[in-house]
Amino acid sequence: MRLTTKGRYAVTAMLDLALHEGKGPISLADISERQGISLSYLEQLFAKLRRNELVRSVRGPGGGYQLNREQAVINVAEVIDAVNESVDATGCQRHGDCQSGEICLTHHLWCDLSDQIHGFLRSISLADLVARKDVQNISERQDRVNLDQIMTGSDTLALSGKASV
Repeated sequence: MRLTTKGRYAVTAMLDLALHEGKGPISLADISERQGISLSYLEQLFAKLRRNELVRSVRGPGGGYQLNREQAVINVAEVIDAVNESVDATGCQRHGDCQSGEICLTHHLWCDLSDQIHGFLRSISLADLVARKDVQNISERQDRVNLDQIMTGSDTLALSGKASV
């Protein structure tokens, strides 16, 4: 059993969006830079998140994405489900054909575990994660690193005479 990068990246991107919510629409390029997730992959994920009405897009200059609902009512399981991901502990994807086309001895155990994991993730909202001090500290570090990279890049351009006015 494992959660693939699709589910992990979707939760990470949604948490990044929630952490920066008060700053207006957030571009996928900004999320990509902070989280080290490919921009094209984020575009695919956000198309699914938008279809499931978890985010809304804002067009035009200064556009980007915003949460479509309050952080407190968006749970982690919902984000994972929106990108067609599942946390499934069975070896048969719950089809019951685990042992030569029949249900194996432990099939129901692994189904129950999957249900417990999904229930646990359903009990955690984006607001719960945003409120965590460890999450806030990591976000602040990422923002500092991102700002340092922007400043260093700007200084490099200015020193080389290639900065535009």
